[in-house]
Amino acid sequence: MDDFTYAVSTKILFGRNKIEQLNEEIEKYGDTVLLVYGGGSIKKHGIYETVMNLLAKSDIECVELPGVQPNPRIETVRTGIQLCKDHEIEVLLAVGGGSVIDCAKTIAAGVYYDGDPWNLFLVGDSAIRAALPVGTILTLAGTGSEMNGNAVIMNEATQQKFAIHHDLLRPKFSILDPTYTFTVPPEHTAAGIVDICSHILEQYFSPTKDSFVQDRLAEGLLKTCIHYGPVALREPTNYDARAQLMWTSSLALNGLLGYGKATDWATHAIEHAVSAAYDVTHGLGLAVLTPAWMEYVLSTQTMDRFLEYAQNVWGLSGSTDTVARQGIEKTKEFFNSLGMPSSLQKLGVSEQKLKDMATVAVTFGSIGKFQKLNKNDVLAILKNAY
Repeated sequence: MDDFTYAVSTKILFGRNKIEQLNEEIEKYGDTVLLVYGGGSIKKHGIYETVMNLLAKSDIECVELPGVQPNPRIETVRTGIQLCKDHEIEVLLAVGGGSVIDCAKTIAAGVYYDGDPWNLFLVGDSAIRAALPVGTILTLAGTGSEMNGNAVIMNEATQQKFAIHHDLLRPKFSILDPTYTFTVPPEHTAAGIVDICSHILEQYFSPTKDSFVQDRLAEGLLKTCIHYGPVALREPTNYDARAQLMWTSSLALNGLLGYGKATDWATHAIEHAVSAAYDVTHGLGLAVLTPAWMEYVLSTQTMDRFLEYAQNVWGLSGSTDTVARQGIEKTKEFFNSLGMPSSLQKLGVSEQKLKDMATVAVTFGSIGKFQKLNKNDVLAILKNAY
């Protein structure tokens, strides 16, 4: 196991009616709030009204930034930064899924950055020196953004989608009420499940040896998704299923699985290139690309890890390459059983764009730690997924 420093600074308020503690948490950081949310579902399902009524009880001044896109745009970030400066915002409150939270985080950092916020994604994490405090009310389980310092933003003008990472971006508090996910449509629920699985797999497939505890945790979280994912789709208001998935989503990407080992993230880099070009829902892209990546990197050198995955996650027996490939096939079958697409073609991706997307995926050089991938490798994976 590698050395590491681990600090989880986000306060989690998990369970029914935890939103009642919202004002108490916000007032620790200020009384002027930028409320960030998406396309209006929080108004349709009553969460918006609940939040506004609570804020009014404490005379908390609220400025709104609605309309955050599923793949949040840098233009929205710029608008949010200007609102923060114009209204002397002290706290950001993101109500929604990962896209809304990522947008709020980037605004929080951008307020203190002298240049255009897109430069944060080009210069790198070291450019982040300060950030406004962010709180979240989660309405969609999948990204884990409610408990980590990651943010992913899309630039339509350049057809790029990049990430930043900094502990300053970890939310100060996150309210996780599983009942707020009861009304999430089936496709988005399924996409969230795939996203959770992908986060786990990106950390599970690692060149680091002797990461026994992280690996067993990862396998347990994957088996939780495999068990409760179909339940949540069959029974959308099953509290236990929604709760298990919501907490698994947070644990999958709060650092627990990745510290002490090298982690991969090649599949995410490739998917970001795809969704930047086609505005594809992140989980749908991952459902197609994850098995394609697995098939490409499976070799005699990586066989042991794939066998461990097939045996411990899918309950397969044996120690041959056939068993390893069966584990990959089980992954593909599970994603398909959730209603996820099986090819990039079904997502509307043009074969003529594959080379361009491969180029974007390696903008900052080769990707992946489990196996290094260059542009030709990425192109081969995209073709396999097509």
